[in-house]
Amino acid sequence: MADNRTCAHARSERFPVNLVALFAPGLLFVVGLFLMREHERFRWVRVVTEYPWEFWVIAACGSIATVAGSADWAYHRSVKAAIGRKEHHSELLALACGGVPLFVLMAAASIIDRPVVLLVPVIVVLVFTVVMICFDEFVFHRKRCGLYETVLHRLLVFGHGIAWLAWANWCFVRGV
Repeated sequence: MADNRTCAHARSERFPVNLVALFAPGLLFVVGLFLMREHERFRWVRVVTEYPWEFWVIAACGSIATVAGSADWAYHRSVKAAIGRKEHHSELLALACGGVPLFVLMAAASIIDRPVVLLVPVIVVLVFTVVMICFDEFVFHRKRCGLYETVLHRLLVFGHGIAWLAWANWCFVRGV
């Protein structure tokens, strides 16, 4: 019982870094598109009917992932599921060493003339991020999580994964 109070106390004083990190990619994606709307490669941003199908997949799956992540964050903020220091550290490591560099590489690949030059670095960082997510899931969530939390995690992970695949198709396959 003392451990739960310690976790709850630490949780209540923590800045919600994970929540900010959850919303940052979607918000930065929209801001980036707005800022690039005059660039030739992003002329489609000005006309909704010209949006590529990948954009709609990114929007839908990214939104599902964000809603699931927000619900998971709220669930952990409640008394129902305290997150320990090691788990919090593992999640921050995945975000800081995987998610942030991946987002930066994706943004760079989206705006340069030859995005294929960043394909290998994107894949390397993606694999690292996936390994970190799997570590978090298998070490901390496998036995502790109930059905509700497991569903939220799957929606979060697969939502982001499908959004990434849509982006990769737009950036590397289409070569738009």
